[in-house]
Amino acid sequence: MTDTASLHTKDTTDQDFMADVVEASETQPVIVDFWAPWCGPCRTLGPIIEKAVESRKGQVKLVKINIDENPAYAGQLGVRSIPAVYAFDKGRPVDAFMGALPEGQINAFIDKLLNGTDTGKMIAEALEQAEAASQSGDIGTAAQIYAAVIQQDPENVAALAGLARCYLANGDKERAEATLDMIPEAKRN
Repeated sequence: MTDTASLHTKDTTDQDFMADVVEASETQPVIVDFWAPWCGPCRTLGPIIEKAVESRKGQVKLVKINIDENPAYAGQLGVRSIPAVYAFDKGRPVDAFMGALPEGQINAFIDKLLNGTDTGKMIAEALEQAEAASQSGDIGTAAQIYAAVIQQDPENVAALAGLARCYLANGDKERAEATLDMIPEAKRN
C-alpha cells in the first residue's frame, strides 16, 4: 500500500502530516487513510478509496499514513481500530468512519465532503440574488438572503454591508449601525 503512484494520493509521515493534511485541507478537502500492512480490511479498503478519489479528478486528495511507522496523529485523533478514515476541510477533521466500507458508502462519504465545501459558491450565489433583489426594490427579500448568509458566515462583510443597506432603505439607521458594528475590526477599511 505504500509507494502509491497517483496524482491525487500520497503517503505521509508524522513529520509531514501538518503540511500534507492540515495545511493542504485549507485549499482542498483531504481524506486521510490510517492503515497498517498487517491489516486485512485495510488492504480491501485501500484500492476502493483510491479509485473513488481518482474518479473525483482532483476535487479531493487522499493521504495515507501507516500507523505502525507513524502513530502520533492516529493517537491524537483517537483512532482505536483500522482502517480509520478521516476527512479534513479548512484545517480540521469534519467527518470519519472506521472499517472497510463498500464502494457505494465510500462514494457517499466523499460526496458529502465535497458538497460541504461548496458553501463558498452557495454564499456567492446568494449574495448575487440578494443584490439583484435589492436593486429591483425587493428590500425584504434581500434582507432575508443577507441574514441567511450571515448565519452561515457571521463575518461576511458583503452580507453585513448589504443587510445594513437594507435597514437604511427602510429608515432603520440604528439597526444599520449595529449591523456594521458586527464587521470584525480586521476587515474594516
